[in-house]
Amino acid sequence: MNDADAIQSIVKQLLESQKYAVLATDNRGQPYTSLMAFSVTEDLQSFLLMTERGRLKYENLMTNPRVAIFIDNRENIGSDLDEAIAITAKGVAEEVLGEECSDCRAFCLARHPALQAFAASPTCALIRIRIKSYVVVRRFQEVTEWRIGEA
Repeated sequence: MNDADAIQSIVKQLLESQKYAVLATDNRGQPYTSLMAFSVTEDLQSFLLMTERGRLKYENLMTNPRVAIFIDNRENIGSDLDEAIAITAKGVAEEVLGEECSDCRAFCLARHPALQAFAASPTCALIRIRIKSYVVVRRFQEVTEWRIGEA
């Protein structure tokens, strides 16, 4: 297994083990973060999120689609310095519309069935984030970047 395969494996394992992430958007030059339920495609190239139209995060996504998503596995214990893994996924958001929307919504609900009522609301927007790169931090200071398309 080469370094790229190893990093992809770490990313995949962490994303499969975690269901929530922090989404960072831009609110007129001020960073804005939101805790979000997420789903990620098998190829790790897209995240899918649901949010309500009319909310600040939706407005932020439509105004500036460049985002970061933070996921980690810390437990708030001393060994986190050596064992925790944190990932920042950087990408570009877009609203999923049309025929593709129902398939993407079903994909999200397979991972988050408790969001069924929220997903059925006419104000619920499905957001796809096309990932450009992942920054992986392990052992507190070991930083590696995996750029999508550079295997």
